[in-house]
Formats: sequence, C-alpha cells, structure tokens
Amino acid sequence: MASQRRILMLILFTLFCTIKSSQASNGGIAIYWGQNNGDGTLTSTCDTGNYEIVLLAFLNDFGCGRPPSWNFAGHCGEWSPCTKLQPEIEHCQQKGIKVLLSLGGAVGSYSLCSSQDGKDVAHYLFRNFLSGQFGPLGSVTLNGIDLDIEGGSNLYWEDLVKELDVLRHQNQYFYLSAAPQCFMPDHYLDKAIKTGILDYVFVQFYNNPPCQYSPGNTALLFSSWNTWTSYVLPNNTVFLGLPAAPDAAPSGGYIQPDVLIHEVLPYVKQASNYGGVMLWDRFRDVQNHYSDQIKDYVPKDVLRFVTAVSDAIYEGVSAAFHHILPNQPY
Repeated sequence: MASQRRILMLILFTLFCTIKSSQASNGGIAIYWGQNNGDGTLTSTCDTGNYEIVLLAFLNDFGCGRPPSWNFAGHCGEWSPCTKLQPEIEHCQQKGIKVLLSLGGAVGSYSLCSSQDGKDVAHYLFRNFLSGQFGPLGSVTLNGIDLDIEGGSNLYWEDLVKELDVLRHQNQYFYLSAAPQCFMPDHYLDKAIKTGILDYVFVQFYNNPPCQYSPGNTALLFSSWNTWTSYVLPNNTVFLGLPAAPDAAPSGGYIQPDVLIHEVLPYVKQASNYGGVMLWDRFRDVQNHYSDQIKDYVPKDVLRFVTAVSDAIYEGVSAAFHHILPNQPY
C-alpha cells in the first residue's frame, strides 16, 4: 500500500507542476524592472532564480491619439534602442519566467478617450508586443500586459482589457494583470477588475496608510487582504504587493523580512487565490536583498497538498476496488 501511495503521489506531483507552470497558484514573486539602471540587466534579474514574473516598467505615453512611448530609465531609450532587450527577454522566458509589459506608472501622459480608443490601444499592444512581429522590443512575444494606472482618466480601461481578452482567445494565450491600490474600490482599475478576466491582481499594500502594514500592527493589512481576496474570488490570483526596501515607499508599508515570514505570509497564504508576493522594485531588491530572504517562504506547501490529495484519491480508489473485488488485497 505504501509503495502504491508513493507512485500516486509522484503522478499527482507531476500533474501539479504542469498546472503550476501555467499559473502562479502555488505562490511566487513578481518584480517590477526598468525604472533604475541599478536594476541590472534582465538577464541577471532572471538568473537570480528568485522571480516567477518580471514586469517591464513602463509604457507610459499612449491613448487619445498620443504616439506610444516608454520609459525604461537608464536601460534604453532614444540613445539606445530597446530592441536590444529581445535576447534578454527570450533568456528569461526560456527559464520559464513570464515577462509582462506594464502600462502606466506614476509619471507619464496616458489615458483613453473612448471605448474604441481602448480597443485601438489593445490592438497596438498585440501587434507590437504579443504577436512576435517586430516592435519596440524587437520580435518578441511577451507573456502579457499589466495595468499600473495611477493617473489620467479612469474611463475605458475595461474596454482595453476586454479587447485584449478577445485577442488572446483568438491567438496564443497571454496573461492580463492589474496593480490597484489597496483601498477599495481602486479609482482607476475597479471596472477592469470587475470584468473578472484578469489573471493576476498585484495589490499595492504600500503608500496607502489606511490599508497597509505599520510596525507592530497587521490589522489593517489583513483586513484589506481579506477584502481583496474575497472581492476577486474565484476569477483572479491575488499578490501581496510590497516595497522591497523602506525607501521604495515614502508613505510606508515596508515589512521587515522576519515579520513577513513569521507573521504575514502564514496568514495570507490561507487564501485559496493567493498568488505570491509582488515587489516594487528590482533596484531596491538589489540593494536590500529582500527576495533572497523571503523566496523560500513565499510558495505554499506543495508536498503537503499533494500528500493530502493523493491519500484521499488512494482511499477512494481502494474502497472502489474492494467493493468490486472484495477478496483482493490493495
């Protein structure tokens, strides 16, 4: 019986890993990259082995007839074409890391002027970043689009998301995510989130005192986390968005690694749609080694899950065989 159970566990574990490769349901780290030359290269970022998702920040000028443009700080721009990122993006993807393009950010000129404008921007994104055609980042097929909308108008973002959803079901599937503030409803992204079609929601539990951690007090954070995970259940995977260093969030929300590991993660991982931790940003993570300290504690306990499921299935299968062939040992 023990050997049969181990075989069943192995089969289930293999199946679980296959499922995990398509969605961050077991818990991983997402990181924003691109806003400081101290980030290092995408290659070095992905070679750490710390991250499951890398978000390229930001495409920060678009919509309402604006020529789209992007700001990757010191990495590339007018002085150095961003097509040089193509081999680095492909390097990350070959390691199984999802690379998404993030739209918006705190600085830029972006908004949508109509439902049709949202659809037009969706088609621009698909052609230039998601189809393999030559675009600003080379001939890449990114793994998805993220919305970090923090300015401009709050109109028509749901139309952009819906059109992207149509395109991904007509072509190769890609991921959609959003990074709302932790207070609800988010002014800019609430309607997009309510569509229920986002894969990931990277909730920013920082620079938001009413719903973030403060030293010695997890109550506001936990209350907001519970609200978010209930609000989007069962359609989205929710990430706990945190600053990777104190100076990454001037208005607070930084959680010391030992507090995160021993007090916060055991609580938030109880949510069925827990997706992991999102960090702002790679530059601060390089300085503070935050992901190095927490990465082993972010995933859920896969072995415990597989053991419990395999035991339940084994007992059910055994009971069925005993009913059919009562004299045979199993």
